[in-house]
Amino acid sequence: MATPLTASRLVAALRAEGCRVHEVSGWRTNNRNHKGPWGPVNGVVVHHTVTGPGTDVVSLVYHGHSALPGPLATACITKDGTVHMTGNGRANHAGGGDPDVLAAVINESYGSYPPPTHEHDGSPGSVDGNARFYGWECENKGDGRDPWPRVQYAAMVKATAAVCRAHGWSAKSAIGHLEWSDWKPDPRGFDMKDFRSDLAACLRLPAGAWEGDDDPMPQYVNLGIADPYQLRPGVWDSIEFTTEWTDEPGDHGRGGSVFVRGPARFTGSLSLRLDDLPAGCVVQARMSEYEGSDHRADHPVHETTATSGGSFAVVPLTKRIGSGRGMRIRLLNQADVPVTVTRAVLTVLVWEEG
Repeated sequence: MATPLTASRLVAALRAEGCRVHEVSGWRTNNRNHKGPWGPVNGVVVHHTVTGPGTDVVSLVYHGHSALPGPLATACITKDGTVHMTGNGRANHAGGGDPDVLAAVINESYGSYPPPTHEHDGSPGSVDGNARFYGWECENKGDGRDPWPRVQYAAMVKATAAVCRAHGWSAKSAIGHLEWSDWKPDPRGFDMKDFRSDLAACLRLPAGAWEGDDDPMPQYVNLGIADPYQLRPGVWDSIEFTTEWTDEPGDHGRGGSVFVRGPARFTGSLSLRLDDLPAGCVVQARMSEYEGSDHRADHPVHETTATSGGSFAVVPLTKRIGSGRGMRIRLLNQADVPVTVTRAVLTVLVWEEG
């Protein structure tokens, strides 16, 4: 058991571990301490948010919603690896859980997993997890298919290590929500046994030394269009990828144009089929960088000149993109008539950078 860290000590520990920390305005006094005790603390609970594109996930975790007031966690860890501080004290994240699990965490006495949980919030034998655990809400759709970007996962490990190191805890003081309450599914997409293994590796090193890049394999992105569409004459138009076969970095919003977000480097290609393009006419393709919806930069043009029948092109895609930017592919139809984009298949390998 331990006395909770002060806000200043918590932020210092996170930064010493190498976390990128954003202090949301007012977080140091945002808590649920008036509803129950905060401490003694025994560990960290990892959650996923079950939020999709367009959600202001940090605001949601800070404020909560009509059914559950905020803060919903100590911090929200977003896809880009930023640790957004949202609460200092008791938060509505863990709820009631199993006392056998709490005892195993306190004693750090279990093997690969804590004992099976048989209690949940409101059940007669449950214990108050909001008093005993720090909580990370980690941005993810949470359906088991939404990949975890390496930079986000590494931030989750390092943030947990910061708390464990500050309290002198081992990796067995970190559990998933599904290990605390018998009806919770989160976090999905990775195994808490593997998470604790990475956490233990982090804790064996000095603070800030673990980089989280021990997996050198690139991540795979394979996108396409579900149906043909018309490309108007004389207008640069972003390809909206409406089919997503694989998006391991998780950077492509459903039906969106962005296929990779920085900081990252990537290599691959875009395969195109164009119909109704008159012979001798040209369609240009180029990569373009955006910050949100704002166009920031263009890369060199690749031209496809039509022959009789359908026209085919393979556009090379190899670049490095900086932090905060998303890469799209835009097409320009230089003919005087609409052109049908019958096929657009993107395949790239992505290396995320810190």
